[in-house]
Amino acid sequence: MVEPLSNAAEYSVSEIAQAVKRTVEDEFGHVRVRGEISGFRGQHSSGHAYFTLKDDSAAIDAVVWKGNYAKLSFKPQEGLEVIATGRLTTFPRSSKYQIVIDNIEPAGAGALMALLEERKRKLQAEGLFARERKRPLPYLPRVIGVITSPTGAVIRDILHRLADRFPSHVLVWPVRVQGDTCAAEVVNAIEGFNAMAPGGAMPRPDLLIVARGGGSIEDLWGFNEESVVRAVAGSGIPIISAVGHETDTTLIDFASDMRAPTPTAAAEAAVPVRVELIGYVDDLGSRQRQGARRVAASARDRLRAAVAGLPRPSDLVALQRQQLDHAASNLLGNLRHSVQSLRVRYSRTDSKLTPRLLQGQRQEAAERLRNMSLRAEAGLAKTVDRARLTHDPRAARLSTAMTRLVERKQSQLAGAAPKLSPAALVVELRHARSLLTPLAGRLRAGMALSMAENRAALSQSGKLLASLSYRSVLARGYAVIKDAEGNLVQEKAALSPGDLVAIEFADGAIAASIAGSPVIKKKPRSQGDDNTQESLF
Repeated sequence: MVEPLSNAAEYSVSEIAQAVKRTVEDEFGHVRVRGEISGFRGQHSSGHAYFTLKDDSAAIDAVVWKGNYAKLSFKPQEGLEVIATGRLTTFPRSSKYQIVIDNIEPAGAGALMALLEERKRKLQAEGLFARERKRPLPYLPRVIGVITSPTGAVIRDILHRLADRFPSHVLVWPVRVQGDTCAAEVVNAIEGFNAMAPGGAMPRPDLLIVARGGGSIEDLWGFNEESVVRAVAGSGIPIISAVGHETDTTLIDFASDMRAPTPTAAAEAAVPVRVELIGYVDDLGSRQRQGARRVAASARDRLRAAVAGLPRPSDLVALQRQQLDHAASNLLGNLRHSVQSLRVRYSRTDSKLTPRLLQGQRQEAAERLRNMSLRAEAGLAKTVDRARLTHDPRAARLSTAMTRLVERKQSQLAGAAPKLSPAALVVELRHARSLLTPLAGRLRAGMALSMAENRAALSQSGKLLASLSYRSVLARGYAVIKDAEGNLVQEKAALSPGDLVAIEFADGAIAASIAGSPVIKKKPRSQGDDNTQESLF
């Protein structure tokens, strides 16, 4: 068969594929494609990401190279409608075209809200938003860590509000509060503050504030990232979230220990008002002092009531004091009586214990003992002889027993004889005298003391009697008038003219008679006296 003649050029498959590739890349070097992500299974082992963008009637393969994937501010998620920015190219091996994506952004606020709700449900299911995880804020933190932009108005508002309420030590960790690196920098700041060692060169904060100003959902999206939420939930330091205005809500508001509507409100929640705290402490101190005074006053009243119910100390010891005085008054008399009795007994015994009398009594007792011994020996001898004549076997035993008895009595007499000697009796008398001598000294000292006390009491009584006696009044020029019977005359009506009275002066008494009404003589007036006033005497 003859081939038809043609002037068309021939191309290989590779040439066609490369031509198509160049055409597509030149024509669609930069495009923005809107579609729903499908078939996304995460990054490949190589680090690249592969998925499909589709709509109702078409689909296009998409690839994100490893280097670009790390730079994406918004990571792809299955089923999310996005706007992908990149360039079209072909894959010659399978004759397919695809888009190489440089950036991904959600397709409008609706898509972001849908993603936000989905992420919220996921994190809530894990328990990161549970109320039991939230910790109470320290009442008065010494160091406060602030995670925010160092150049915005937020940090100035926080520092100004803290200075007004309660000046504190503030550490600022500067971060970007929006953009691609916002989430990573906030996570590093939270982990960095938690990594500080307590008591180190850089003080570890007691409280953290994550803050930024208001903005759109896209501006605040960095605080909705899952990594930021997990860092807030896992922080060992209590965190106050103050992102946006009061109407703005981010996911870290649910994970933080407290959500503040504004950064200024976060500063107010972090510390109390110093002036109010001082006033509160002063009020507590005043109440404590008043309470202490009331307690002391109540205790004082109870003590006074208890003291009023107790007897006086003098009444408690009055009976014992009276008994002591009675015993003291009887002591000298008893001692005197005891010494006198001992002295009488001694004098009676002394006359019976003279050496001559004792020697005579000793001789007399020895003579009686000798006679008794002779009579006993004679009687014993008769008894033994009688027993021998009658051949009584008890005679030998009786003789032995009597001999032993006589020997024992002789030994007792020999032992008692030294005690009855004149020398022994003299020693006994000296011992008795040594016992009586201190008693006699104590008796003399007691009698002297008693006499001195009685003399002092008598002298004091005499002085008191002299001060109260009417004679001391007489010494000042007065006189005492007594009638004839010696009764004291106290008024004029008790006397009549002609009555005899005795007038007692300080130096003695004289007898007098009542003559009648007294007559006052006038003193003659001298010639040189010009005074017209007459004398009363």
